[in-house]
Amino acid sequence: MKVTQSAMLSPRQLEECACLGRQLARLRIARKVRQTDAALRAGLSRNTVYRLEKGDPGLALGQVLRYLEAIAPGSTLLELLSEKDPALLSLDAREKTKRVRDMTAAELKELEF
Repeated sequence: MKVTQSAMLSPRQLEECACLGRQLARLRIARKVRQTDAALRAGLSRNTVYRLEKGDPGLALGQVLRYLEAIAPGSTLLELLSEKDPALLSLDAREKTKRVRDMTAAELKELEF
């Protein structure tokens, strides 16, 4: 009988899987690696990589580690989870420095109530 991992995990554990997937995706984006290239380097299908980045709990830990090695050679899972990678720090800095334009007179008037 086939058992789906998502049915066996608690909501907290499912959120941890999703968080790990998001961190893998952010690291890949921060290092400017295309998903197809990372999949090829890791020896995984693009569908498996998609599932990894979405936090699918049914994938093996070995696949996660191979994918991490393909994105950031020499990195460990602990380093990924602590978010100390220089590429991630640079991505965070780029995301935080968004300029905001001044509101137009019409937009300011619209806010008055």
